[in-house]
Amino acid sequence: MSLFQILMLGASAFFAFKIYEHIQTLQDPQENNENTDTPYEEDDAQKSIDSFSPFSSEELLEKADTAYEEEDFQKALAFLNEANVKDEKNEEILFKIAYILQKSGDNIESLKYYKEALALDKKNEIIHNSMASIYRANGEYTSAKMHFKASLDIDDENPITYYNYGNLLVEIESFEEAQEMYSKAIELNPEFLEAKEELAKLKEN
Repeated sequence: MSLFQILMLGASAFFAFKIYEHIQTLQDPQENNENTDTPYEEDDAQKSIDSFSPFSSEELLEKADTAYEEEDFQKALAFLNEANVKDEKNEEILFKIAYILQKSGDNIESLKYYKEALALDKKNEIIHNSMASIYRANGEYTSAKMHFKASLDIDDENPITYYNYGNLLVEIESFEEAQEMYSKAIELNPEFLEAKEELAKLKEN
């Protein structure tokens, strides 16, 4: 069972124990020393999740960002899930959870969090782009196209979106449309080497 799965379980004794273990790393050193000889009590399983951590959701977000920069994705997820409990309707927290899950290869869970984030921020082109990438990886091309188009409706001057959309169109053998996407990406960013390479491949064929 992954750390993420443990954090997302219900308030069972095992869940509480795992959270308790994690929080020991979050507390101040002095507080840790004071609690070294204090045994874990079963009554802790009944406590509110807020009582486990002294940190605010903003502080937990900062700690998650630091852990992510250090490529400690499990630790970043632990901080983010605590932040999500403290601030359940925060699209930034939900997006970051989804992004790390996607980067870790857990597309199914990632998509759930992207959908939650998108419900709170329907005009977020990055979320649409990210969801499109997952649908593309899963072979769900219709859904992928829908989200790429939605992203372009929000911002039609992002060369990355055109490039990613072009890659999808190549996969489904819509080569003329793909050329249009790569050309638009290059128009917006004349130094976009990857788009130039993909466009050249299509023209060669």
